[in-house]
Amino acid sequence: MNITMLYSKLHRATVTDANLNYVGSITIDVDLLKAANMRVGQKVDIVNVNNGERFSTYIIPGESGKRDICLNGAAARKVHKGDKIIIIAYATMTEEEADTYEPKIVILDDDNGVAQEFTGLE
Repeated sequence: MNITMLYSKLHRATVTDANLNYVGSITIDVDLLKAANMRVGQKVDIVNVNNGERFSTYIIPGESGKRDICLNGAAARKVHKGDKIIIIAYATMTEEEADTYEPKIVILDDDNGVAQEFTGLE
């Protein structure tokens, strides 16, 4: 049996832009993608801490070092610039893999710099 588990997350990212007139997705600085072991094209859930919205989209790469977190297309209606969001990636694993896998957690500061990173949930 396979189950879906938390793979990694970027916690409390600050939305830097919302672009309604763009093909839907979330733009994330490639440095932040690397820190969280996320991939371009990967499906992610977005949780808006400010208004409680939850939705899914996919990742497109943002310019390295700019710390951009931009919601594009219809998702732009669910956030405002300055909102705090959590970007959550999942992976499908066997029960054996799930028993030992430790997700990568990256906590960001107000400027989307890495404030803390660790593996595991405990």
